[in-house]
Amino acid sequence: MYLAIEGVIGVGKTSLARMLQPVFNSKLLLEVFEENPFLSDFYSDRRRYAFQTQIYFLLSRYRQQRHAVPQALSNGDLIADYTFAKDALFAGLNLSGDEIDTYRLVHDALAERIQRPDLVLYLRVTTEVAMQRITMRDRPYERNMEYAYIEQLNQAYEDFFDQHAKLPVLTIDSTALDFVSRPDNLDLVADRVRERLQIPPYQQHLPLEKS
Repeated sequence: MYLAIEGVIGVGKTSLARMLQPVFNSKLLLEVFEENPFLSDFYSDRRRYAFQTQIYFLLSRYRQQRHAVPQALSNGDLIADYTFAKDALFAGLNLSGDEIDTYRLVHDALAERIQRPDLVLYLRVTTEVAMQRITMRDRPYERNMEYAYIEQLNQAYEDFFDQHAKLPVLTIDSTALDFVSRPDNLDLVADRVRERLQIPPYQQHLPLEKS
């Protein structure tokens, strides 16, 4: 099993991945984003630092996925808190003109070598709740995060998954869920994943998946 978790900034991808790891007795792959030297500058001036930030993320994510995913899967199951495909989503939002054209040339060449997940767990959340969670975790470079940017990013995620119907996606509205303090919420999500991947035991007809 290769499960990847996706969703807007602040939705709780990493927290959920960490909590699902022991449930499925899997390996864990976490995105390395704080090492990006352009990230804090990007949030201060997105237009100026967008291209450098995206190219760094693209190459970093490629290097990690190209080596870590096959290695982990050779020893068992894997849960990741991001997909390689999300990089292009951010680039489409932050780049334009020659920069986006250049980015896509590099991205498309690299994407051919990346293994796709068996299932993408897309955590939907309202922008208001995403902003609350961003404020609560209080990462220094996210303190000036703009509501309009998260709203735009949230819509980009919705459009992305609507347009990529061939992707194996399980959509769950996480707005009212609390995986950390509500074990029953975690159980519901794990049960949905088992059902979609046909991993027993699971119960059917839980009201979390998008119709």
